[in-house]
Amino acid sequence: MKKFSIVKNYKIFFAITIIFLCVGFGSMLTRGFNLGIDFTGGSIMDLVFEKPVQVAEVRDVLKGHDLGNSIIQLESSDSNVKAAKGVLIRTGVIDDAKRRAVMDDLKGKLGDFAIQRVENVGATVGGELIQQAVLAIVLSWILMIAYITLRFEFKFAIAAIIALIIDVSVTLSYFSLFQMEMDSSFVAALLTVVGYSINGTIVIFDRIRENLKIHRRSESLSDMIDNSIWQTMGRSIYTVGTSLFAVVSIFLFGGETIRNFSFAMLVGFSSGAYTSTFLAGPLWLFLRGKKAGE
Repeated sequence: MKKFSIVKNYKIFFAITIIFLCVGFGSMLTRGFNLGIDFTGGSIMDLVFEKPVQVAEVRDVLKGHDLGNSIIQLESSDSNVKAAKGVLIRTGVIDDAKRRAVMDDLKGKLGDFAIQRVENVGATVGGELIQQAVLAIVLSWILMIAYITLRFEFKFAIAAIIALIIDVSVTLSYFSLFQMEMDSSFVAALLTVVGYSINGTIVIFDRIRENLKIHRRSESLSDMIDNSIWQTMGRSIYTVGTSLFAVVSIFLFGGETIRNFSFAMLVGFSSGAYTSTFLAGPLWLFLRGKKAGE
């Protein structure tokens, strides 16, 4: 049975990618991002009460301290739960005196609790974090270009980096579209996605390079790329499947504090599998000045 040609149907995959990226960039420009306190500055209190409490009860206490607009999250694996012992409170920057007053008031009205963590992040630190995150990602791309150029060729490197840029853009798009909070763990997830995505692309490029050595003139370059992709398809499916099983489990059962982190990896891993399989090969072909079918 003749296998589906990925290269000859590149227009379908390119169109899907361009449409989604346009929607994503439109959302980034109009809606922006829901930046967490790691970027904007603020305070976080992670508390575990002896008895379950509701969001409304916690907010009523915070209103008495002019913190009614704070983000309050119940830490439970059940997203529909209305009360829980674990509560994550995110506020604007407050001093130690006001934080102690808030916590004393919470203890007096809602009962005793154990403190899991208390953090205060200034806006300056948040700005430095953004700069360091961008620098880390760009530096990783530069090093990858250098490595792939030495290991393969420059056109392979450019195709791989374009695929990585798409993966990062897709992940950012989802967080903008759904207004999910971005914190320091998002940066770690993004770098993990970059490393994961390049791995799948390199596997396919390595098979293309091997097949180039035995490439027959009777076989078009497009067919050779398709054969290389299908020869690695089994490995790609197994790798992506096992990775997504783990990430989905973390997303569903890992709790509220790491949900955004696991969601970023879920989106990024899925995008990485897509770009490695359906975009990287055709991109390399066009960088060589060839058309599909040649």
